[in-house]
Amino acid sequence: MVDYDETTAFLGVWGQFQQIVFFVLCFSTIPNGFSAFSVIFLAAAPPHHCLVPEGNLSEAWRAAIIPSQVVNGQAEQSMCSRYRLDVVKNYSAHGQVPGVDVNVTDIEQEPCVDGWSYSTDIYQSTIVTEFDLVCGQRWKESFTSSVYFLGVLCGSFFSGQLSDWCGRKPVLFMTMMIQTVFTFVQVFSTSWEMFSVFFFIVGLGQISNYVAAFVLGAEILSGSVRVLYSSLGVCLCFAIGYMMLPLIAFYIRDWRKLLVTLSVPGLIYIPLWWLIPESPRWLLSQGRVKEAEAILRDAARRNKVIAPEIIFVEVEDESSKTTEKYNFLDLLKVAKIRYVTLILFLVWMTLSMGYFGLSLNTSRLYGDPYVNCFISAAIEVPAYLISWLSVHFLPRRLSCVVSMTLAGAALYSVQIAPADLPAASRALEMLGKFGIATGTAQMFVFTGELYPTVIRNTAVGACAMVSRVGSIIAPYLIHLSVFNAALPHMLMGSLCILSGAAAILLPESFRKPLPQTIDQMHQMEWNTCSCHSKEEDPCGDIENINTVVLEVKL
Repeated sequence: MVDYDETTAFLGVWGQFQQIVFFVLCFSTIPNGFSAFSVIFLAAAPPHHCLVPEGNLSEAWRAAIIPSQVVNGQAEQSMCSRYRLDVVKNYSAHGQVPGVDVNVTDIEQEPCVDGWSYSTDIYQSTIVTEFDLVCGQRWKESFTSSVYFLGVLCGSFFSGQLSDWCGRKPVLFMTMMIQTVFTFVQVFSTSWEMFSVFFFIVGLGQISNYVAAFVLGAEILSGSVRVLYSSLGVCLCFAIGYMMLPLIAFYIRDWRKLLVTLSVPGLIYIPLWWLIPESPRWLLSQGRVKEAEAILRDAARRNKVIAPEIIFVEVEDESSKTTEKYNFLDLLKVAKIRYVTLILFLVWMTLSMGYFGLSLNTSRLYGDPYVNCFISAAIEVPAYLISWLSVHFLPRRLSCVVSMTLAGAALYSVQIAPADLPAASRALEMLGKFGIATGTAQMFVFTGELYPTVIRNTAVGACAMVSRVGSIIAPYLIHLSVFNAALPHMLMGSLCILSGAAAILLPESFRKPLPQTIDQMHQMEWNTCSCHSKEEDPCGDIENINTVVLEVKL
């Protein structure tokens, strides 16, 4: 086929057709912000201690039956043990009082054999309180998040292939249905195991929905609108969904009712089936030329322009006759490409680990968890705006190093914040989240510009897959605070600094021609940050980013 963008230029770039596609597809990514972080409130662990059954115990003994322990330098009630109830009842029956007649530390302790008593000051109920995911079962709290991200990992692997096989539009709506239905089905979970299976499926649908919307919009839109949609539109709408989550959870504090509420928006998307077309690019790739032309003629009618009598003309495309095929192993065979690949794997994993680790940690920060979650979501809006501007005006390597260094320095500084100013440590953690969110948005473009066309999609997909491993690890990284409160921030800060230092060794790609072949990648400048002007390098126009973004199918 002839060049698609050139052939469809008669439509313009911002008519009624493009406006509908742009806003509806951006709107479709809002529920992804709900789904990705709902576990913050679904699996929150409120303060708790061993349940003390009603019995003939004096008030003094009921207050003293739970031992105290020192956690991070502060005395707290034990969450997993109590003094032996039979011994305590015996002392209480004889009128003996702890601290006066009895030294309670001499009494043997026992586990919470009667269950736990949970505080309802913040959460009415969560899966932690419902299924007692505490003490010996506490590992399930972190694993719940990992199960979801494991679903995201599997969805990342299958969604692109499924979309290429049966089309962008069917996959978009099918996965929105999966996400909506299984979010609702989770309400009927009678065990943690059942909840986790459903949560895995929600993860499958969530990422597949996001990717399908991303690719469909990138293939339908063109020019500067495609850049805006791909680099800012879907990201901002995801952040809007993320910001709406704590607002909804604040008013609905029962986990089952919260899930019902979060599943309702999925029903709104049913009528959108008649507003969103299939990708004409995909139809052409399948040889369905008449269907593609029908969509474009309808688009021309909406935009009030006249379509050519013949839109697509079959031509011989010599460039498509290449016989050499590339796969994942080609990212590691050659020394220079292997060098770039391993550095990018480190950077992508660090960014994903930090992004999800800090996002999931908001319920553990000082202050109201709903306010903390909202701030964590809102900080992404300026982060995406900064990353969008940096894509247009700043060298890639410099942008990456600055954002990673900022994140690392902020996370290190959390440990030196004054203990009597807990709000300072929260502010520093949010600054770290800002740096990581900015770097994440930048890396999609940077990665795509470094690799040649013949392996670009494979390379970006591999980096995205590695990043999913980081998101699976993230809940356990945060769980390390049980052993030392400073440990998660020190590890994330160290990884950010290390990744920023490693990124210095990458070649610069800003306003350079996008490499088309392996040989052209070898010829990239590796030891200079200099960049040519647009006049010297017409291939470096920001429009080339469209090519990169279009091929990022995660």
